[in-house]
Amino acid sequence: MAYSKSLLLIIVLFPCVAGNFYQEVDVTWGDGRGQIMDNGNLLALSLDKASGSGFQSKNQYLFGRFDIKIKLVPGNSAGTVTAYYLRSQESLWDEIDFEFLGNLSGQPYILHTNIYIQGQGDKEQQFYLWFDPTTDFHTYSFLWNPSHIVWYVDGRPIREFKNMETKGVPYPKKQAMRVYASIWDAEEWATRGGLVKTDWTKAPFTASFRSYNANGCVWSDAASWCGQNSTPWLSEALDSGSQKVMRWVRKNYMIYDYCTDEMRFPQGLPRECTVRTNP
Repeated sequence: MAYSKSLLLIIVLFPCVAGNFYQEVDVTWGDGRGQIMDNGNLLALSLDKASGSGFQSKNQYLFGRFDIKIKLVPGNSAGTVTAYYLRSQESLWDEIDFEFLGNLSGQPYILHTNIYIQGQGDKEQQFYLWFDPTTDFHTYSFLWNPSHIVWYVDGRPIREFKNMETKGVPYPKKQAMRVYASIWDAEEWATRGGLVKTDWTKAPFTASFRSYNANGCVWSDAASWCGQNSTPWLSEALDSGSQKVMRWVRKNYMIYDYCTDEMRFPQGLPRECTVRTNP
């Protein structure tokens, strides 16, 4: 798969295994609120009234499979957002998101997903989870290859965004992205549209991460291609069983889909919502 010779950076296939956080990421903000522990096997991000915290991968990637286990803030987490996402660094950026919107004790987290292409987002889909994400670690994954993007929770696909460039829909395939995670204060919008504010007497709020696995094409100056047959995820598609699981998740746990929100798009739904694609 060749890429434009005009690009200043080029890619080389670089398979990774579940990594040590000391080796794989940098804690980039939070003034000590992000901590790597347990010999690099555990990373905790905390939020208090003064600041949140976050980390980013040392490498940038163009396509890959990215997995991490997260245990979210327990109890009254209203106003907090824990995010795990891919993002490029250009001003017209590409981005693929998981965001976990906190809530009052006893109320479920909302899992917010989105995708930005050349700085354009507005592709939100939201879900409840079929488990309590605060009592144990659960795996959240992105598959990003030339054909599609898939969001997974504990190995179950919950959302797919296909490459529909031939039908006039932009697709993120030219900008390398880093892996990021953060926890931050979003009380102005995150919980019931900002009606429920953060209870700072419960701070610090802490989310924990482990088993980070980035298996992708590292963006570097070593080569200008990434072979289609070099690794399974590069051409991986959802089989009929996976599509059935995704339909089950979406039927039972999806609570918002921008593709059905006609009031939000009075001029017509986005093109990717209306074009016909193969299953």
